[in-house]
Amino acid sequence: MLVIERILRDRQSIWQQIVDERELGKLTTHMLASSAIALALYGAVLGAFHSVLMAMTSAVKLPLLFLVTLAICLPTLYLFNLVFGARLSVRQALAMVMVAITVTAMLAVAFAPISLFFLITAPDYAFFKLLNVAILTLSALVGLRFLTGGMQVLNEHGLLSPAAPAAVPATVPAAIPAAPAVVAPAEAAPVEAVPVTPISAVPAAVPAAVNGGMTSTVVAPLPTLPPPPAHVPGYGWDPGARGIYAGPRPQRPPVREGQRPASMTLLYIWILLFGFVGTQLAWTLRPFFGSPGQEFALFRSIEGNFYAEIIRTIADLF
Repeated sequence: MLVIERILRDRQSIWQQIVDERELGKLTTHMLASSAIALALYGAVLGAFHSVLMAMTSAVKLPLLFLVTLAICLPTLYLFNLVFGARLSVRQALAMVMVAITVTAMLAVAFAPISLFFLITAPDYAFFKLLNVAILTLSALVGLRFLTGGMQVLNEHGLLSPAAPAAVPATVPAAIPAAPAVVAPAEAAPVEAVPVTPISAVPAAVPAAVNGGMTSTVVAPLPTLPPPPAHVPGYGWDPGARGIYAGPRPQRPPVREGQRPASMTLLYIWILLFGFVGTQLAWTLRPFFGSPGQEFALFRSIEGNFYAEIIRTIADLF
């Protein structure tokens, strides 16, 4: 039961433990046990409005409500993250959701004395039902706030974003020999200052008189070639290979500052889905309070829906 104190006082250590996947089985077991006990206590208060037997059944059905809802919705959360490239494991996703359920359960049991007070002093069925629905709604909102905060921490550690592609080094194939370098004379002027002479204008040979009128051929120097292109950022130019192009390097698309990843957006959609599934399952598992005008029953017939019943109860209250 002391795990809730650690969550509330030192939540950063909880998030870091989930990020590191360190003893997640033990942490999840502690949260599961504490939330089940807390929800059972609160469920007993709900069912006490009708009878002792209803209190016992509500103590079993309320923890079952949260755990079955988790079992239905957890695969969707995990697959949402996989589709958008998140690296969140099943154990990490389960631990994150169990943090939210544990906070919800502990806040609900903290409100149990208030609920019990109104049960004793103002035993009105419509008011008691709306009061406890409001308590559970408020507790669930706080628990889900912990879930979104934990997901933001995981996002800061890069677990909700795809892994960056590894840079491909620019290499020169071994089968292609490097071109020989042409060394310009030491006294040559800079490239910018040397005019480029067309090769067709350079005489191929210059006759000269050598050995009493005998001619020989003196080869004119080749024109100075420009140096290889400089390194271009993002491309595989290798100066040692004299300009051989090795192809563009894969670059990770830039992420704007403050941009929300798609997995965080889908988290809010999943929260709405979790709420709809939970309320419909609660309507299926009813009664939790037990109407004073009806006999004890483990389950009621499935008719209507949760939201229509809330509206009708508000109308009966006023």
